[in-house]
Amino acid sequence: MNTNLKRVLAAIFGIVLGLLVAIVFFADFNKGNQNAESNKTKAEKVYVPYGEKDEYYMMASGGHSGQLFVYGIPSMRKIRTVPVFTPDPATGYGFDSATKEMLGGFTWGDFHHPSISETDGEYDGEFLFANDVGNNRVAAVDLSTFQTVDMMFLPNMGGPHAGVFVTENTEYIALPTRFARPLGDAYATLDEYEEEYKGVVSMTTFDREAKKFDLAYQIVLPPWSYDLSDAGKKMSGDWIVMTTYNTEFATTNLEINASQNDRDYIVLVNWKKLEEEVAAGNYDEVNGAKTIDPRKHKGAIYAVPVAKSPHGVDVTPDGTRFIAAGKLAPMMTVFSFQQAFDAIEKGEFVEEKYGIPVLAYEDVMEREVDPPGALGPLHTQFDDRGNAFNTMFISSEIVKWNIETGEVIDRTPTYFSPGHSAATEGDTVSPDGKWIVALNKIAKDNFLSVGPSHPESMDLIDISGDKMEHVMAAPVDPEPHYAQIIHRDKIETITVYPKDEDRKNSVWKQEDTRVERNGNEVHIYGIAMRSKFIFDAKSERPDAVTVKQGDRVFFHMTNIDLDQDITHGFGINEYDLNFEVQPGQTNTLEFVADKPGVYPIYCTNFCSALHQEMSGYLLVEPK
Repeated sequence: MNTNLKRVLAAIFGIVLGLLVAIVFFADFNKGNQNAESNKTKAEKVYVPYGEKDEYYMMASGGHSGQLFVYGIPSMRKIRTVPVFTPDPATGYGFDSATKEMLGGFTWGDFHHPSISETDGEYDGEFLFANDVGNNRVAAVDLSTFQTVDMMFLPNMGGPHAGVFVTENTEYIALPTRFARPLGDAYATLDEYEEEYKGVVSMTTFDREAKKFDLAYQIVLPPWSYDLSDAGKKMSGDWIVMTTYNTEFATTNLEINASQNDRDYIVLVNWKKLEEEVAAGNYDEVNGAKTIDPRKHKGAIYAVPVAKSPHGVDVTPDGTRFIAAGKLAPMMTVFSFQQAFDAIEKGEFVEEKYGIPVLAYEDVMEREVDPPGALGPLHTQFDDRGNAFNTMFISSEIVKWNIETGEVIDRTPTYFSPGHSAATEGDTVSPDGKWIVALNKIAKDNFLSVGPSHPESMDLIDISGDKMEHVMAAPVDPEPHYAQIIHRDKIETITVYPKDEDRKNSVWKQEDTRVERNGNEVHIYGIAMRSKFIFDAKSERPDAVTVKQGDRVFFHMTNIDLDQDITHGFGINEYDLNFEVQPGQTNTLEFVADKPGVYPIYCTNFCSALHQEMSGYLLVEPK
């Protein structure tokens, strides 16, 4: 080969190689541009410009923190922590007299499942109800103030994990138990489990005007474990549905012994019928509660077999179906209420299990949905186009499928191991179909390291189109068990507490402030205002109080700054006391002055340029 030909071939080879490099480079460049454009689009979706606000509130349980976490959607910004079951020194929740009494001496709670009050199956934005698995309590948060306003201890319960959920007009807030126990705080050995232990569902009511709970009645059930449950809607509105596990009556090593049967059960209870029976006096009283066993009343309770160890059942928005997912079986099962009612009408039962008539699986089941490779199905949410969305705990994804056909439409990863999920208005009769948030149990190196324990996490996913789009992941305080997402237009908050001169212990004028002694009780009727405390305007030192060692002291403080967000704190140095009074609010701090000496009082919540000067003294004369 001559030299010229070699040069020509080398030149051609160089040109071809250059073109190949250019193609690869520009392909990578374009891919990078596409990724950058995609990330830009995602960022734009969650960006809320200054001066504008998120479209939705997400109310998320705080798990073993006992608190409620409030987020804005789509920004995923945390807006507020609302103390519910656990004292909160930042706000003084659990320190002032009213909240201290409400907590009942408990210092922690395990809050799993928030439920917003409903009217005609729609969130009405007035109240949010919370369950305490750890200490058998139910609480109500007033969404006009985002403050906990009532709490009730529930007798005969063993951890109300399967609630709370509300009936479609909030006639009842239902709380099924997780652990079976003997009724009435009785003692029985575990060898007597099947005979003496009971599952219980507390049917509570809530007076919205008085902001008070009442325990209407308790449903006594077999000693199975009951998991996340739901209330019917529209044509199924008189019913509640509950998933069960441990129908084997295992009392030890539940990981193995409570998973022996091929199937567990969905329990259907007609709460309307039980309400009528209780009204007719057909109940027993145990531990001060009206209890009723639905197995003694024909038509009140039925069971349907379901894939083993289900973790929740969800009623479709139109109320015609209920969907369950057995976490140890990789499928979702769609059941028909109408088919169940037809089988009940015909008296077609395959057996009686522990006194409960059991409907044939084939008679009630419409279809099984089995996405290939999807493992660990848990919670179901819905959009406005007839689709369901299921979290998959083991395969770490959300699967979208059509309720009518069972067709799997789309799948998207989550990061990682989602438990429950929350869709916009997803538990109502009319979901919005815009967003879904996966509430994950694990984060695995997604965020900056904070030591051996990683944060839990949340994934925001756009579900407004045919295909889901994963938009962002965010860390979250432990642990987001469950959440509900409500449109901002449904919540009407107040800016200040209304001035009420007849309110007990309130003072609205400086000249009315005073200190009154009654035996060893000292009552201070004071005011907080920018930027001073006044305890007794007639005193030479109006911002100081002198008491005797051993006195029981009551600080009744009214915040007379009727301007939004001017909250005053009230901390007493070395007395381990702090509470707050919001604009227009009256609050009381009660304690025993058992330590003699001089103790500064100061405002703990920044309120003005002279915040540092807002202080006073508590002087405790020694005995």
